[in-house]
Amino acid sequence: MSPITRRKLLASAGVGAAGVGLGAGGYLVGHETAEADDGGGSVPFYGEHQAGIGTPAQDRLHFAAFDLVDGSRAELREMLREWSLAAAEMAGGELIGDVNSERLAPPQDTGETVGLPPSRLTVTIGFGPSLFERQSLGLAGKRPPALRDIPPLPGDELDAENGGGDICVQACSDDPQVAFHAIRNLARIGRGTVAMRWSQLGFGRTSSTSRSQETPRNLMGFKDGTANIRAEDLEAMRRHVWLGDGDGPAWMRGGSYMVTRRIRMLLEVWDRSALGDQEETIGRAKYSGAPLGESDEFDPLDLEAEKDGKPAIPVDAHVRLASASANNGERILRRGYSFTDGVDPRLGELDAGLFFICFQRDPEKQFVAIQRRLGSHDALDEYIKHVGSAVFAVPPGARRGGYVGETLLG
Repeated sequence: MSPITRRKLLASAGVGAAGVGLGAGGYLVGHETAEADDGGGSVPFYGEHQAGIGTPAQDRLHFAAFDLVDGSRAELREMLREWSLAAAEMAGGELIGDVNSERLAPPQDTGETVGLPPSRLTVTIGFGPSLFERQSLGLAGKRPPALRDIPPLPGDELDAENGGGDICVQACSDDPQVAFHAIRNLARIGRGTVAMRWSQLGFGRTSSTSRSQETPRNLMGFKDGTANIRAEDLEAMRRHVWLGDGDGPAWMRGGSYMVTRRIRMLLEVWDRSALGDQEETIGRAKYSGAPLGESDEFDPLDLEAEKDGKPAIPVDAHVRLASASANNGERILRRGYSFTDGVDPRLGELDAGLFFICFQRDPEKQFVAIQRRLGSHDALDEYIKHVGSAVFAVPPGARRGGYVGETLLG
């Protein structure tokens, strides 16, 4: 049964999905950059890499993780075909499927983006380690060696309800309603085959992924992601983000690994800290973003510089411990968002912080190694808690007429 026919049948029967988003989009960096300042523009879905990785980071996020409820490998393949088609339509600013004028049947598209531009929507999907343990799929032999659950790390206070998942979808846009619409509609398409496990809304990017973007500020008031990889740096993307020959199974070539962490910020404690303490905790000046002892945000991070006989950047400062020079040259592509989920009823404090997302070629060598150092020595640990964690293999983009995951499922 073709994806369009099956979707029409699902819609007419009132059956939707708890589906996963499909992303794809590999496209030229020049095209990505050209779209960076156009809030109503569209980002191509089909291409070598999935969109939403090297794409200039948008302002809003809706992230969701799903578990497979039931179904065979053939059913998973069929859903991915449908999700890919729907994601491509939404990324182009189109409604999903055909406009339904039949009053006795539900519309194929929920309709909340009618009249809205695509706002640079990207939809990116990944496969969690647990998907390869589903016996009905027969994928155990195709699991990449690098795709393993993130091990326990110093300072973790993880809640199982905020992590894991067989499949994930990252929907990013400059309009929150467009991002929500993507998750909602993909979820309708796959109901009965997958079920939503957890989700997270993000309202402000916390890093720059293009030279066209200014460095944003996080909820602690500091510029965040000054030293992040930029999509225009093709060599850094090749070295640290995209998988190539020899990086595990062939079906992941052109893909990447995504790590997510829900990081609660203890803002009430932070807000009572003196400016000097805040700056020494981070290792940068709060307002200029410059490394301590320097004057400009983009001045080199001089870890040998001293002031009054002491390191100008404290030995436990966040930027020192997270720097490439302190981590054998390893870097990650950060793409996180600020979040707030109301009030923690136990403490009467804001439940807010950073939904951290990063992409890399090897989570163990990159994210895990860096976080072990940070979790053990970082002065910032006094003000944050890691409460959620997940890892996903993000396959390459889809060819036009194909679907994301085709390299895995055939």
